[in-house]
Amino acid sequence: MAQPPTSLTFTVRRQQPELVAPAMPTPRELKPLSDIDDQEGLRFQIPVIQFYKYDPSMEGKDPVKVIRRALSQTLVYYYPFAGRLREGPQRKLSVDCTGEGVMFIEADADVRLEEFGDALQPPFPCLEELLFDVPGSGGVLDCPLLLIQVTRLKCGGFIFALRLNHTMSDAAGLVQFMAAIGEMARGACAPSVTPLWRRELLNSRVPPRVTCTHHEYDEVADTKGTIIPLDDMTHRSFFFGPTEVSALRRFVPPNLRKCSTFEVLTACLWRCRTIALQPDPEEEVRVLCIVNARAKFNPPLPEGFYGNGFAFPVALTNAGKLCQKPLGYALELVKKAKDDVTEEYMKSLADLMVIKGRPHFTVVRSYLVSDVTRAGFGEVDFGWGKAAYGGPAKGGVGAIPGVASFYIPFKNHKGESGIVVPVCLPAPAMERFVKELDGLLNTNGVGAGTSKTFITSAL
Repeated sequence: MAQPPTSLTFTVRRQQPELVAPAMPTPRELKPLSDIDDQEGLRFQIPVIQFYKYDPSMEGKDPVKVIRRALSQTLVYYYPFAGRLREGPQRKLSVDCTGEGVMFIEADADVRLEEFGDALQPPFPCLEELLFDVPGSGGVLDCPLLLIQVTRLKCGGFIFALRLNHTMSDAAGLVQFMAAIGEMARGACAPSVTPLWRRELLNSRVPPRVTCTHHEYDEVADTKGTIIPLDDMTHRSFFFGPTEVSALRRFVPPNLRKCSTFEVLTACLWRCRTIALQPDPEEEVRVLCIVNARAKFNPPLPEGFYGNGFAFPVALTNAGKLCQKPLGYALELVKKAKDDVTEEYMKSLADLMVIKGRPHFTVVRSYLVSDVTRAGFGEVDFGWGKAAYGGPAKGGVGAIPGVASFYIPFKNHKGESGIVVPVCLPAPAMERFVKELDGLLNTNGVGAGTSKTFITSAL
C-alpha cells in the first residue's frame, strides 16, 4: 500500500470578498430555469479548482486583475449569473437578473505549486482556504450564483477556484462560461461561443406525462440505516491508466467486448464499493450514471446552451447478485442504463419533475458517477496556458457526501494519461474497497498493484 500522504499546510491571506458586476448595464428580467435545472438534487453548490503554473511570458501581469476584469466583461454576455434565484409557485426557480454580480475573493498563499507534489488531484489540502465559504453566501436562493477565488502562489503561479449553484449549469455549461472568461482575459472582444438561455427546451409538456421508467427517483426507505455515516470518512484517489484498464477488461465477457472504459470502470467500482459497504444481500443497490443528453435530441440542443442537459439513469439489482456474479453482470446493467437516455426519456423526466414536485434522486444505497474526462476543465486558459489540474475540487459533493465519484483526466508521474477517481468511504469500508480493487488488478500477477493505483495526494 502506498505510504500515507504527507500533509501540506500553508497560510492563505484573503482580501474582503467583493461583488463583481457586469461591465455594462444588462437586461433586468425574470428568467425561469428549466424543469431539469431546478430538481431538488441540483440545489447545491459544486466546487471546481484549477491550478496554473508560472509563465515567464506573463511576467508583470497580475492574474487577479486580469481575471477580475475578464469576469466583469464576460458577465455582460452571461448576465443571468450576476442575478439571484427566486422561488415561485410549485417550487419553480427563476433567475432574477438583478446585475448584482458574482462574489470574488483576491488571495495570496505562502506556498509554491511544486509543494503540492506531482500528483495534483483531489482531495486538495486546505481546500476551504482556497475556496472560502463566505458566511451567508452559500444558499440556493437570494445568494450569489457563483463564488470565485483567485489565489496567487509564491512561485508566480496561481489557483482559480470556483463554486457554482448547480441549478444554473452542468459541467459542459460551466466549462463554456469559464472558457469565455479565458478568451476575454486573453484579449477577445466577445466569447467565441454565444451563450444561449433556451431553458424552455427542457421544460415539461402540456399536460405532463411520464412515459419512461425513472428508478433514479424511486422513494426508497432507509430501513437498515445504510446512508453512509458522515464521520470517519476517508478520501482517496485511484488512478486507472492503460495497464489498469486492460487488467479490468480481462473480466469482460466476449459479448460485451465493445464496451467503453466508462462502462467497465463504473461496473467495477460499483461492485467493489458494494462489497466494501457490506449491505444485506437482499437489499437493492443502485448506480446512477450521469449521461450528457445534449446530442440525444433531434435536432441536438443548440451550441451555446449552458443549462443542465443531463440525466441520471440508474442500474439496480440486489446486493447479493452484484457481489457474487462476475463483472459482466454489473457491466450489462450499466450499459443498459446508459442506453435508456433518449429525447423521450428527457421529456418524461421533465414531466416527472412537475408532477412529483421536483424530487431528489434516490441516495439510499446509491452510488453516483460523473465522467468529466471530456468536459474540458483542463483546457481553460486565462493567458497562463492550460491548467496543471482542472476539474472537480473533491469527490462526494452535494447533499450526501460519499455518494458521488468523478472521473477526471490525469497524467501520472510517468506521463501516462489515464483517469483519476476520488472515492469517499468510511475508513473500514475503504480498506475493504482497496483490497477488492487490488484483487481485480492483480489476478494472475497481471495489472498494477495498489501501490501504483492508489495515488498519494498532498493531503
